[in-house]
Order: sequence, then structure tokens, then C-alpha cells
Amino acid sequence: MENRSGALLRVLEMLRDNGISIVVSTLGDTDGFGIYRVICNDTEKAFKLLRDKNISATITNVYAIRLATNQPGAAAEIVEKLTKARVTIKYMYSFMYGGNGIVVLKVDDNDKAEETVMLNKLDYITEEELK
Repeated sequence: MENRSGALLRVLEMLRDNGISIVVSTLGDTDGFGIYRVICNDTEKAFKLLRDKNISATITNVYAIRLATNQPGAAAEIVEKLTKARVTIKYMYSFMYGGNGIVVLKVDDNDKAEETVMLNKLDYITEEELK
């Protein structure tokens, strides 16, 4: 979105006014524009709403993995498993949800990441859980 005063407020108001709840979001500043990443309760609705208002939007596959509660190094274990499988992490952020730490990962190879998640029986959040 545009890197100017009021742009974020416009997006947040649109989401609110259309009953879309944000679970977590991040905002990154680049030269001339911002990248606003959102995990919400209705991805398709949010995407269509933003596109209809001529706001650049894409849907990106990410993995939201639940971390072992209060275990130091839990995020490192997740990253280690993906690294050993030769999955490159493009970006990562974390938050608390339902009493659990959650790490969100965008990776370079979704098929290999999904295989790694399944083989290691990693506990992940599905989109349906957010609705």
C-alpha cells in the first residue's frame, strides 16, 4: 500500500466495516510503499474487498506452526527441521494465539515444507480454525 498518512487507516476501516477480524499483522516499510501482511478470519473476502477498492493485494501461502508451550528454543527446533530439509525461509514472524506461541513462515518450496511439517508431525493452524 501507499506509504502515506491515512493509507493504513483506510485498509483497517475497510476490514472492520466488512466484519473481517485480523488475527495478526505486520507492516514493513520500503522505499515508496509499505507491505502490510495480514492473517485474518476470511482471506478470500479480505482479498476481494481490497482488490475491489484498487488496493494491491495477493494471497500468499504461509505456515502457522504452534510452538511447544513455554519451551525455550521451540522456534529454533521448527527452523532446524525446515533447514535440514533444505527449505529456505523467506520471512518469519510470531504471535500468541489461543494460549500458544505461533510462528508464521513463508518458504521457498511449499511442497517440501508441507512434507516436512507432516513427517515431523508439527502442529499447525488451518485457515478454518481462524473463522
